[in-house]
Amino acid sequence: MEPVTELHPQFSAPGATATPWAVARRVLEEAELFWISTVRADGRPHVTPLPAVWQDGALHFCTGGAEQKAVNLSRNAHCILTTGSNAWKKGLDLAVEGDAVRITDDVRLQRLADAWETKYGGDWLFDVRDGAFHGEGGEALVFEVAPTKVLAFAKGDFAQTRYRF
Repeated sequence: MEPVTELHPQFSAPGATATPWAVARRVLEEAELFWISTVRADGRPHVTPLPAVWQDGALHFCTGGAEQKAVNLSRNAHCILTTGSNAWKKGLDLAVEGDAVRITDDVRLQRLADAWETKYGGDWLFDVRDGAFHGEGGEALVFEVAPTKVLAFAKGDFAQTRYRF
């Protein structure tokens, strides 16, 4: 599904153009590290880095069931995953907003485990059983975040693009 793409002129340089969705999607597919933002029960934010895989129009990540992000998501599924570069005048930063939904279907999980292995060159190897990933660190729950909105921040050109799904 192609999103509605809009340039935010008030947050963009004069003459800037919207970043095409294909460019933003490629960054999501190739990024090695994402930062996930969730909300604790008392309303304080929680942010932590993690690897993620773009597959079937959504970002996927895994975490232990007792980790803070999983605890937070059990109460409030809203989250944001961000990726990009730390450079000021080059690169593209992305913020993906959506709800984290747990994936428990072993067939889907196997496809995701294969994608993790391919993308990360064997650094993340998982067996799939009982609706979860299993690896050296124990059981990991797998979540999907289908974007409701993505913001792209093109640096150098300073263009802010919004994609609505």
